[in-house]
Amino acid sequence: MDVDRTMKKVLVISYYWPPSGGSGVQRWVKMCKYLPSLGWLPVVYTPENPALTSTDASLGADVPAEVEVIRRPILEPGQFARKSTNAQVTPINSQKKSLKQRIAMWIRGNCFIPDPRVLWVRPSVRFLEEYLKGHPVDAIVSTGPPHSMHLIAKKVAAATGIPWVADFRDPWTRMFYFKHLSLTARSQRRHAALEKSVLDSATRVVAVSPLVQKDFQGMTQTSVELITNGFDEDDFPVSAGADATGRTGVKPDATKGRFTLLHAGLFASDGNPEALWRALGSMVKEDKDFEENFHLVLCGKTDKEILDSIEHCGLSANVKNLGYLEHTKVVELMQAASVLLLPLRKEPEYKATLPGKLFEYLAARRPILGIGQKDGAMASILSEAKAGETFEWEEQQQMRRCLEEQYKLFKIGGDTRCSGDIEKYSRRAVALSYAHLLDSICGK
Repeated sequence: MDVDRTMKKVLVISYYWPPSGGSGVQRWVKMCKYLPSLGWLPVVYTPENPALTSTDASLGADVPAEVEVIRRPILEPGQFARKSTNAQVTPINSQKKSLKQRIAMWIRGNCFIPDPRVLWVRPSVRFLEEYLKGHPVDAIVSTGPPHSMHLIAKKVAAATGIPWVADFRDPWTRMFYFKHLSLTARSQRRHAALEKSVLDSATRVVAVSPLVQKDFQGMTQTSVELITNGFDEDDFPVSAGADATGRTGVKPDATKGRFTLLHAGLFASDGNPEALWRALGSMVKEDKDFEENFHLVLCGKTDKEILDSIEHCGLSANVKNLGYLEHTKVVELMQAASVLLLPLRKEPEYKATLPGKLFEYLAARRPILGIGQKDGAMASILSEAKAGETFEWEEQQQMRRCLEEQYKLFKIGGDTRCSGDIEKYSRRAVALSYAHLLDSICGK
């Protein structure tokens, strides 16, 4: 579309951008898709040569042509640590570490604060201060982690006077893996001081979970807004009618008629639902019909400990480990699944977390089997949206009961489509909230 010259501009500072894949990319790709229709034209500042743990070029198709993307080179000395720990989904808090990994983690935690991208702060500030002299913007948004993006925005906002939103996709010092960084007392104080300076200096702070919003608001006088992640309606086409199983907009061969329990995204060893595997193992052993019809589908990077547990419970023949797939294919599989699996991590801090995949699970309209704290943020949304159940980690019999009920519905072709109200989690609605926030800090 033609660019409206009266449209306001927002500079978005983000480490993650296509062709990088994963949920950390999608929040601002989707914001950039919808903000122009709401009066805000994004200008994205991102590394030219980031360390890519996964790639998904298809995400770039959502970025409108009028969105300018500025790519600048980045030096990341932390890459050596990743090379030594790339076997784990989340090596920072993986249960088993070699001596080499422990040394690498200590260096990463104490020599690069707040993260290994910190060396990009100074050259980025110099570049952006000069760039903005000839290309003014009305607002700045930094999205982290990595939290070095917030440090760039803090310095640029201070130098230019441009209002700035610090967008936290995850917490900082209260992130679940923070305690695993082997930080010295001095390093912990440095992290806390940087976090406080960002919270206090920003014009507004944004959190993606109500519990994280509450935590941040208790640390600063700056107003902390709640703008969750979401799902893009365009990614989840719904046909006029539903098939015999209640599924809509799904290719008929997506699951080949099997009862499918699907997990999408990163599957880390500290989120291993061993009680669930035991429940499924007993169902497969005791019910020949279930054994023949059941598939456990894994889409994304999965830690070896998870696969070992699945094998130990006698489920190897039922597993389809597809690895990392393009987002469009994952969405297709979500909509075709019988049940969607959403275990959190076995960390107390994860009670406050809303995984990005939760919202796409909601959009898929399939029953969700959640595992984590029943008084946590995820459980609250599942209950409110009437989208599934949340079980504690050791509730093996309760999980089995849930799966047996879903399997009975599957066998008779019953309607298992979830129909709760989820409109407020659409990417359009979320972008509208952001547009209102940007308008408010610019006095529009």
